[in-house]
Amino acid sequence: MTHPGKVRKNNEDAFLALTVDGHYVQFLGKIGEAPLANADFIFAVSDGLGGHNAGEFASKIAVERITRLLPKSFRAAAQGLTPAYQEILEQIFLEIHEEIILLGRSYEECKGMGATLSLAWFTPTWMHFCHIGDSRIYYLPKAGGIKQLTHDHTHVGWLRKKGEINEREARFHPRKNLLSQSLGAGHQIVRPQLGAVGHEPGDRFLLCSDGLIDGHWDRALNDTIREPNPATANLPHAQRLVEAAIANDGHDNTTAVVVEVG
Repeated sequence: MTHPGKVRKNNEDAFLALTVDGHYVQFLGKIGEAPLANADFIFAVSDGLGGHNAGEFASKIAVERITRLLPKSFRAAAQGLTPAYQEILEQIFLEIHEEIILLGRSYEECKGMGATLSLAWFTPTWMHFCHIGDSRIYYLPKAGGIKQLTHDHTHVGWLRKKGEINEREARFHPRKNLLSQSLGAGHQIVRPQLGAVGHEPGDRFLLCSDGLIDGHWDRALNDTIREPNPATANLPHAQRLVEAAIANDGHDNTTAVVVEVG
């Protein structure tokens, strides 16, 4: 689910859900389920940056280019070999970055535009991810708890990664939204974060924009997914998360994608 929030008229967030193999890409609906045995699954969230409508354009470029670049890369890597997932993901991110930079240089209305991008690639046993910016990917293992897999590419995110500040201090830090890396936005060199997590039935993953984080503490994200209020328990996880975040804050566009391994 994605929502513009209480303040902004346009939504600069974008998300993607699709299944892919060496032959085709198929978009998924907002809610549904499908077997992992026959194809891989890709989920992504992007938050656009830039004045006017440039941010909205940048985030759409980020998620749409995945559908064009990934099948080609997948086929090239999978001919008789195990796909080099992290190499494929990093190359996709770099190509999207170069395209957004080029558009920013070519058109005045696109000058300085950029986007965050957090992408999760599910195979039958692993979730490979690539990330840049301050959107996030969380891992909620079946056994309990919640873990932030991605690092915010901000000075505040770096401080928290080193353990110098806690979640509360990071939330109210005056520089929390100043990105040190993003796709486009004038950043000439980008170094996406790459990683992988093995998964098993019952595990859940959350991809979200920073608007969702503004409306939830990490503990609340965990509780809203695992132990929802009875009044909203019948709603999809993503809808519960977004609606609660809008009620609690709502100053930014807000997006959540929740994936559960069956």
